[in-house]
Amino acid sequence: MVNIDTVYQKVLAFANKEQRGYVTPQEFNLFASQAQQEIIEQYFYDLNQFDRGNGNNTEYSDMVTLIQEKIGTLTKLHRFVKILGNKGWHTLPDDCYKIGTVTKDREEIDEITYSEVAKYRKSRLTMFTYVTRGYVFQNWDPINSVSARGIQVYPSNADMEGGIRISYVKIPEPPKWGYFVVGEKALYDNTIYDPTTGLGKTTHFELHPAEETELVYKILKYAGISMRRDDIAQGGQALESLQTQQEKQ
Repeated sequence: MVNIDTVYQKVLAFANKEQRGYVTPQEFNLFASQAQQEIIEQYFYDLNQFDRGNGNNTEYSDMVTLIQEKIGTLTKLHRFVKILGNKGWHTLPDDCYKIGTVTKDREEIDEITYSEVAKYRKSRLTMFTYVTRGYVFQNWDPINSVSARGIQVYPSNADMEGGIRISYVKIPEPPKWGYFVVGEKALYDNTIYDPTTGLGKTTHFELHPAEETELVYKILKYAGISMRRDDIAQGGQALESLQTQQEKQ
């Protein structure tokens, strides 16, 4: 987790230097949400890039391990409830951003394509069984004939006794710097927002602590663009680029 007030105060310190500009709480919250999502999406591009390399065995400098650790802060586990007549279809959790591993009885199930499903079914040697399973990600619920994100597991009765589990990267809650107004001035409200009750005003970043600096630079860049201050936007962009170069060296 990254404290949102710490990030906001640093952004203000950069933006307000020499009275260049002020980032309102409303603007900051919009920029914060965009920055958080951008960082998460970048994980998967970076992971693919570094995974192609040879890597190294150094405990604290292997980039694949570091990225996986960051993704781990957003990873959840989910077990699907057995539903009679589901024919192998499972609707993904609402907060699922990207599927990690699908398993049955601790055995991993491989992701396949629709074309592969037809191909495997043609031969007794490759047809789906309780031992050889596969799943297809799709955006259509064949049971209720509605749009829905889920997985179709083959064979369709592979989970007749339940036990299909997935790990996935979740969609984080939008970060929000909560505040109350006193004398026309916004003051930080550190009460944590609870989505089940609707109480509380603040939501921290659901990112690895190492992302604090990256968040500051990205939000500063967005703020400069919004205020049409090239010096702020360029400063944020330059700091962000330098941070990225250092991480990828």
